[in-house]
Amino acid sequence: MTEPNDARVGLYIDFDNIVISRYQQLHGRNAFQRDGIRDFDKSSRDADPEIAAKLAAATVDFNAIIDFAASFGTLVVNRAYADWSVPVNASYQRQLMSRAVDLTQLFTTTTRGTKNGADIRLAVDVVEDLFRLPDLTHVIIIAGDSDYIALAQKSKRLGRFVVGIGVAGSTSTSLAAACDEFEDYSSLPGVDKSATAEAAERPKVTRKAAEPAETAPEPAPSKARKLTTIPMFSHTEDAQFDEPETGDDIDPQTQATELLVRALKIGHAKADADEWLNTGTIKNQMRRMDPAFNEKPLGFRSFTDFLASRGDLAELQEDGPQRLIRLRPEAESRR
Repeated sequence: MTEPNDARVGLYIDFDNIVISRYQQLHGRNAFQRDGIRDFDKSSRDADPEIAAKLAAATVDFNAIIDFAASFGTLVVNRAYADWSVPVNASYQRQLMSRAVDLTQLFTTTTRGTKNGADIRLAVDVVEDLFRLPDLTHVIIIAGDSDYIALAQKSKRLGRFVVGIGVAGSTSTSLAAACDEFEDYSSLPGVDKSATAEAAERPKVTRKAAEPAETAPEPAPSKARKLTTIPMFSHTEDAQFDEPETGDDIDPQTQATELLVRALKIGHAKADADEWLNTGTIKNQMRRMDPAFNEKPLGFRSFTDFLASRGDLAELQEDGPQRLIRLRPEAESRR
């Protein structure tokens, strides 16, 4: 593995993807289209103050994203793809240019907007850079769209370490699995967690509660369809995400526990059944199995705290500076 000070990083930002996903994470599915954010100009005299406040709450902190990307090495490519004439996009120009981000303009070529424009242009640029810059060691993709799965796989085959960053609830699980490492935007150092927490605590509108008490038989299916529309992640109002995610109703704590048990079983299979394993090795194994795993969004300050909370499944031991772990025999027999 290349030493951190020798690593050379390419950062590629699907701007619309991350901005739309963040807005809809905080304000609900299809909120970006419903509130007309694409054409909303907060500097206009007629701008709705409520919409302006919602937009401000959903502001993406690109400084946090760029700082995190720089932790892998020197940023030699730093690009963001969008139509920068759109007011909501233009409001980010100063922040991005102050961090030396190359603003790649995507012109609208059809009446349907720039659907898939960023996806294709970004993918073409990454592949070109992989051959043009043989010393590029890391590819960081800011998006959650499943369209980037093939790009992540190709980058890995060409020997690059691939990192993905997306918004929870708007990210393809297949894309996360295709990366070497995947991070939730909300878990990045420096990102304000309060807005995400408030959105998570906000009561969700169920289909039953959303429908009027006296609804005619015919309109009811139409209203239900609106509430179950797949989230939109591309660049126009009529461009829908093509892979509805499954497993959103699975408890993340349960998923993390099962991941830990599988990682421990693999570790014990490679060693003696009751041998103590290094906790760092186990975390690396868990991240290889699920690049999206991170203990901090689960409410733990450290991986050790996460392991301690699973004391009924695994036991911890300190051996000098090392922390060791092994699966409890009774836990293995239960699963």
